[in-house]
Amino acid sequence: MRLQRDYCGAAKKNIQSENKVGPMVRMERKDSMIQGCGPVRSQVDRTAKPLSQQVFEKIRSAGRISRSDVAKDLGVSPGSVTSAVAALMEAGLVREDPRPNRDTARGRPPVDLTIVPEARHVAGLNLREGLHSAVITDFGGTVLAEAELPCAPGRKDIGELLTEIDLLLDRALRQAGLGRGDLAAVGAGLPGFVDYAQGVVFWSPIVRERHAPLRAVLNDRLPCAVYLDNDVNLLALAESWFGMGRHIADFAVVTIEHGVGMGLVIDNQLYRGARGMGLEIGHTTVQLDGALCRCGQRGCLEAYIADYALVREASTALEWDGRVTRSPQQTLEALFDQAKAGNDAARLIFHRAGRYLSAALANTIRIFDPELLLISGARLRYDLLYAEEVLAETHRFSDRIGRSRTEIAINTWGDTVWARGAAALALAEVTDALARDPRGDA
Repeated sequence: MRLQRDYCGAAKKNIQSENKVGPMVRMERKDSMIQGCGPVRSQVDRTAKPLSQQVFEKIRSAGRISRSDVAKDLGVSPGSVTSAVAALMEAGLVREDPRPNRDTARGRPPVDLTIVPEARHVAGLNLREGLHSAVITDFGGTVLAEAELPCAPGRKDIGELLTEIDLLLDRALRQAGLGRGDLAAVGAGLPGFVDYAQGVVFWSPIVRERHAPLRAVLNDRLPCAVYLDNDVNLLALAESWFGMGRHIADFAVVTIEHGVGMGLVIDNQLYRGARGMGLEIGHTTVQLDGALCRCGQRGCLEAYIADYALVREASTALEWDGRVTRSPQQTLEALFDQAKAGNDAARLIFHRAGRYLSAALANTIRIFDPELLLISGARLRYDLLYAEEVLAETHRFSDRIGRSRTEIAINTWGDTVWARGAAALALAEVTDALARDPRGDA
């Protein structure tokens, strides 16, 4: 397996596993990591969005592109593109940019179209237990500032969470040299059951209240629109806008950290379910009357493979000195070290979690048949202990029926990518609003 390049262009360490699992990863084109953002689409369904919006999104996804190439990619006439570009330029969203490294001695120099990055700014917030993170981006998705806010673990009431959001957002805005009034929108993600359409948090491991109207409260507090979603949905958006999913129409993301989550992109669109709370793979039942999950149910997948599940197993299965106090993170590190050293009990804990994980991944492939399955999360360094077994077991069904294997990529991005996904949500919503009113008067 290979760990991919991160979204800021910094190379991650490549780890090549010599095994018989087969090719598992599609290497992303380097230029797509540098230029443009957003899903790379061609021949967009013209009934879905106004042509001006399609043109704008094509320019943004390309980074820079000629009028003729926009027309070719969208399958429309050059005249239609010229008219749409004129409206976008009048609204201050698009501009002409002389093409670099071209001989301009004869005639009018060739120009490309680029978006005006300073036309709008958005913020993306990732709220989670122990550490919140934020980014400020321009309209081209370029990160202008990043900020983190360590916070106390455990559930909090809305008032406590709002105080932390204020501190985090203001910290990021100061770094960007902007104020709250400069933001066109704020996107925010958090774990749990989040109704995207209503902006209501039905349950979250970081929010004490149930059915909390968090988006409405934030809309009253901030001078711009706020959009709220499950954090793994936003991780899938980050992959679709900035990562390996840019050139792929159908892919799934599974995360393994303190919890277990899933995001799904179908035909370049984030899938949320009828009520905006689908794809809760971590809370699917894998054992009737099984281990207690933090959501209150028993037998959830998360209760067997999440961080707290491994900590629970380690505290009972390993003969450690009970007088030594360890944090959950210290317990995981100790368990990992024991497994690497050959401790059978420690290795068995990882092996058992791996079997549950492989079943979940195989079921995801069987149900959704994605072109690419991404496994992401900070805890994956532990899972490399049993990655070959997990991937081999995941592919067993495909091998048995003779179908081609789904590509599986393992990514270990930092916390910033979650906040960038929230920023992508804000960018998408602002773009949709501008399609209805290009001058931003609505």
